[in-house]
Amino acid sequence: MTRYDITPLPKPRMTQADSWKQRPCVQRYWAFKDEVQIRGVRVPFGGAHVTFVLPMPKSWSKGKKRIMDGKPHRAKPDIDNLLKGLLDAVYPDDDSAVWDIRATKRWGEQGMILLDL
Repeated sequence: MTRYDITPLPKPRMTQADSWKQRPCVQRYWAFKDEVQIRGVRVPFGGAHVTFVLPMPKSWSKGKKRIMDGKPHRAKPDIDNLLKGLLDAVYPDDDSAVWDIRATKRWGEQGMILLDL
């Protein structure tokens, strides 16, 4: 299993104005894409299992964090948008060649992406 200490981000809904109107969500996503490319994240075209570990909110108590660590993440962002964001970062030209992938999202102390090939 390969671990990348990159906090996962979903792909935001973008408009034509995002090329000049610098919305914070789009800027964070572009920074995420750059980080994925710099770290050399590779996702195979088939047979991969991607686990998105999303950081727990700082407002949670230590007890709640201890209970929720590793548990399924059932809140937003949607898993399909997380996967879309990752695949668009790894394959910026065309990610249509990916034919088989499994994705999971869980709570964790810090954000990361785990790839089981």
